[in-house]
Amino acid sequence: MKTGRDIYNVVIRQVRNAAGQGGLAGLRMPGLKMRLRAVSCLVGTMCLATGNEAWAQVATTQTAPHRHAPVRQAAAPKQRSAAPAGVTDTSAPEQIRVASSRQEHDGGGGMMRQETAPHAVQTIGKQFIEMRSPTSTALDLVKNLPSMNVNSPDPSGMEGGQIQTRGLTDLDMGLMLDGAPAEAAKYLNEDIDSENLESVEVTPGSSATDLPAMSAAGGVMNERSRTASHKFGGMTDFSYGTNNMSREFIRLDSGDIGNTGVRSYFSFSNTHSRSWMGSGINQRKHIDFGLQKDWNNGSTAKLFLSWNSEDFVIDAYPDGDAFENYKRTGEGYGRNSDPTSDNYWKNNNDHWNQIFLTAPIHVVLPAKFTFDLQSYFSFGQGWDASPGNNTAYGTNYSSAEGRNYTNFFLENEARQVGVVAKLGYDVDRHNHVSFGYWYENNQTIQSYPLSYTMANGSTPSPNAAAYQNTYSNETFGVSGVNAGYELHALFIQDTAKYFNDKLQIHAGFKFVMSDAWDKGWNSAASNWTYGKNLSPGASVGRMGANTTEPLPQLSIGYTFNNHHQIYVNAEGDYREPSANDLGWLTPGGNQKMLKNQYSIKEELGYRYHDKYVMFDLSLFNYNVTNRILSTYIGANQFMPIEGGNQTMRGFDAMIASRPIHGFSPYASFEYLHATQDSNVTDPTTGITYAAKGQQAIMAPRIMANFGLTYKYKGFFANGAVHYTGPQSVALDNSERMPGYVTDTLSLGYHFKPFMYAKSPTFKLNFSNLTGSIVRTGAMGAIYHAGTQGGYPVYYGASSPLGRYANGNSFMVEPRFTMTGTVSTSF
Repeated sequence: MKTGRDIYNVVIRQVRNAAGQGGLAGLRMPGLKMRLRAVSCLVGTMCLATGNEAWAQVATTQTAPHRHAPVRQAAAPKQRSAAPAGVTDTSAPEQIRVASSRQEHDGGGGMMRQETAPHAVQTIGKQFIEMRSPTSTALDLVKNLPSMNVNSPDPSGMEGGQIQTRGLTDLDMGLMLDGAPAEAAKYLNEDIDSENLESVEVTPGSSATDLPAMSAAGGVMNERSRTASHKFGGMTDFSYGTNNMSREFIRLDSGDIGNTGVRSYFSFSNTHSRSWMGSGINQRKHIDFGLQKDWNNGSTAKLFLSWNSEDFVIDAYPDGDAFENYKRTGEGYGRNSDPTSDNYWKNNNDHWNQIFLTAPIHVVLPAKFTFDLQSYFSFGQGWDASPGNNTAYGTNYSSAEGRNYTNFFLENEARQVGVVAKLGYDVDRHNHVSFGYWYENNQTIQSYPLSYTMANGSTPSPNAAAYQNTYSNETFGVSGVNAGYELHALFIQDTAKYFNDKLQIHAGFKFVMSDAWDKGWNSAASNWTYGKNLSPGASVGRMGANTTEPLPQLSIGYTFNNHHQIYVNAEGDYREPSANDLGWLTPGGNQKMLKNQYSIKEELGYRYHDKYVMFDLSLFNYNVTNRILSTYIGANQFMPIEGGNQTMRGFDAMIASRPIHGFSPYASFEYLHATQDSNVTDPTTGITYAAKGQQAIMAPRIMANFGLTYKYKGFFANGAVHYTGPQSVALDNSERMPGYVTDTLSLGYHFKPFMYAKSPTFKLNFSNLTGSIVRTGAMGAIYHAGTQGGYPVYYGASSPLGRYANGNSFMVEPRFTMTGTVSTSF
């Protein structure tokens, strides 16, 4: 380790050598005065930097920030040895730079991060994100975490995917962006581009007391957006790959704007690709905007705003029969290119526009007080289109009029607005207490119109009057719902630290009060109208529920010997039916408001780290009552069902090393014993299925991951393999899915700066290298194997009309894909 006196002796020798090279004239060597100033600074501050990564270095005017800093403004540095080479002579002016590496907290090339929180945390870092394809969503990035099993139907990143975690799903998780509720996993790509992601953090068994998460039984996945740079510049990349995928991205940083302390960035991306299975074109346009202001006293204000517009083909998700036929014969099950067919890709599409905004503010007040205010807003509008000749009503309209129909799920509004206000106080040097209030209003307005298909086989707009069909010969008209909830919550928490912060204790309590509603309406005057009963026994146009939920939390962590930490965590979490869930529960008849799901969770954990490796072990136990599940009914739509009670026990283990001769290995493993604790009844048929004691649905017993990162000078590579064991895909275990393996590979090179290109980089990203044909997850839950009903599904050109799924429907691993990307900062 270099000390201030070591550096001082080096510089004094250079002074003497300079004097011998021409007397006092030798003291005029360029940069020598800066060295002398540096020595004075270092000796006077008693060597503030104390390690190989953080001691004061002498640098040229072309400063080189860390390669994996969130904004790469300057030239990429040359490869350095582990220890600084000392003070070197140069003809350029020099300056002191005290730097610390973010990589010292990363292992496995960014696939694992050193954590200290008193609960399980699994984090993907920026250096791993930068190795992956820009088309990667947050779901793609967390595929190799031990508690996560991720299914993605689309290699271009436009359709999101699904998550299984510790026997639960993404619908049981709080999916957040900068601490605000984000889109569902199926549409998570709508909120942010991967280039603007700083990290993705998963807390599989925990949710912070002050977090605005309505559904956190499965934990939280929080994406953190980048912070705007202090310097003017930008970044751009271009990608091209399999399935005619092309993507362009550019980001501009304003730098500090005058003396205001405000800085911002703006980015735009455009993506185009073909469907990997069958016919179809997918397109996406996206804008991100970030703004930040910092004050000297520690106060900060940040704003993140995004806009997303996309049109993509709704995939045909195969049942077991269609999948096995594809695997055996190669006959695809995707959409076709025949305009006269119901399965024509232009008559099976999703059109959506989304706005997302979050604005967290942290204010440092006098007298040890702090105030935090986080407001958030999202608004979406669009539709899903599917063939209308075989509608849910069971009538083949084309046979009567000779024209094809398009059936719509039209969402005129999907709105979520909320705010969290929190006041904090430092009671003493050990305790920080805070209390606050959370408000949220979430609403969906949706309907299900039927229109004539355009003459060219394409979907018209459901609002186009020339194609609308008003069911003139029917009595039920166009129906729809207005569903949602209004939520109020109060919380209080205390975080205590003792013994030089080695002992951490967090205790919190949140009390949630919710008013949920589901109001039906119908355009036919002869039937029930919005929110009213017309006669005894008629359909009820409105239902609702007022609920309360207590959510306690206690976490204790203790660090000893600077390398070891143990922790325990216990908490209660709940899941309330979302606005979209409520939208599929038609008011009246046998439909009733679903009860809130409630979970009691315990964790016991151990962590170890040193200069070479880091290790994390987490044991968990969950008890879930009133489980809410979703079943896939076709056309990209899901209906909630009651799944009884469930118990999950198991452990997660992660191990990774810091770079050793350029290599950084990573491995993780999960064992899960999840069982169904009660029988379940299908409310539609009244049949009770013997599910008690069976393996819980979509809860594989074993998951394992291995990753290896290698870096040498400008070259980098990362390979990862994921295994998921067999699982049940029906509540009574009457249908199962075998285990499978997936893999990814990233290769790239950072070139030396050239003109305005400060970090020219080329990389190749591969997925499914072996071309495996495997199912990666069920689309939802089903009670029992066999014909499912719901909406008809369509499989390939050989299916002019739909049929009901025989058992569950599945996501399939996309075929081998390769994406090449060139990028640079400027």
